[in-house]
Amino acid sequence: MASQMSLRGSRPRAFIDTNILFYTDDPRNPAKQAAAVELIKVHQRGRTGVVSLQVLQEYFSSITDKLKLAAELAKRRVEFFALLHVVEPRVDDLLAAIDIHRLHRLSFWDALIIRSAKMAGCSVLLTEDLQHGQVIDGVRVVNPFL
Repeated sequence: MASQMSLRGSRPRAFIDTNILFYTDDPRNPAKQAAAVELIKVHQRGRTGVVSLQVLQEYFSSITDKLKLAAELAKRRVEFFALLHVVEPRVDDLLAAIDIHRLHRLSFWDALIIRSAKMAGCSVLLTEDLQHGQVIDGVRVVNPFL
C-alpha cells in the first residue's frame, strides 16, 4: 500500500458516490457541476478515484430518468467513468454490508457503498448523501460541496 501511495502522491484513494457523477452532467446547479467535474479530473489524473458497479448502475438510471439523457450518450458516460478503478462486491461483501446496515442504521445501499469503499482501500467516501465527517467502518464521509 505504501508503494501505491508514493506512486499516486499524497492524495488518498477516494470512493466517488453516484451523486458526484450525476452532478457532472447536471446544468441546473453550475457550482456543483463545476466542483464535481474538477473532482473527477483530479482523481482520474491521480489515479485515486474509485467507483463500484452499483454506482455506475445508479448513475445510468438516474441520468437517463431525471435528466433525460439519451441512453447512447449515458452509456458513453458510463464507459468514461469506468476508467476509474471499478470494484465489484462479492457475496462476503454483501454480508458485510448487511452488518454495516444493521450496526449503523444506514440503508442497505449506502452500507454497500461503504463496504465497497473499504474493500477498495479508500479512506474517503465523497458523497452528499451521508453525514459529513462521519467515520463508518474506517471510511470518512466527505461532502465535497460544503
